[in-house]
Amino acid sequence: MKTLPGGPQPSLRGRAVKLLARRDHSRVELSKKLTPLGTSEEINAVLDQLEQTGLLSDARAAAAYVRGHAARFGAAKLNHSLRAKGISAELIEASLAQQELGSELQRARELWQRKFGKHPASDVRDAKEWARQARFLQSRGFSAEIIRKLLSAPDDE
Repeated sequence: MKTLPGGPQPSLRGRAVKLLARRDHSRVELSKKLTPLGTSEEINAVLDQLEQTGLLSDARAAAAYVRGHAARFGAAKLNHSLRAKGISAELIEASLAQQELGSELQRARELWQRKFGKHPASDVRDAKEWARQARFLQSRGFSAEIIRKLLSAPDDE
């Protein structure tokens, strides 16, 4: 096992458990974080053991991520972030379906309300404001259809 400078290092399993104690990680994430500390065989053995004991679970990591970020992000951004964490498409779909997220439009409306609070006027000079609000929502992973519905509909709809 490789050691880092600066004195005695905790075991590979100890480091993995310490990381998992902070928050749930996917197998891919944890593997990347442990790479400097051991060989791929050692890391895979530790990760296999952690999965068998239930300490490491991609499904739990995906559900925790969705639960923690759904209020701020649209489905597209959640999907992209989970893929980047190495979560399989089936687990992503299951995580998004299991969480009681409410409608995508409602979540976008709540986020938009916190950030902006009022619709841009429909005249030409506020086209910039409309575009700014649309870009914000798009950067948060909401679809063009949701953004169009939200920014062109009055609040009472």
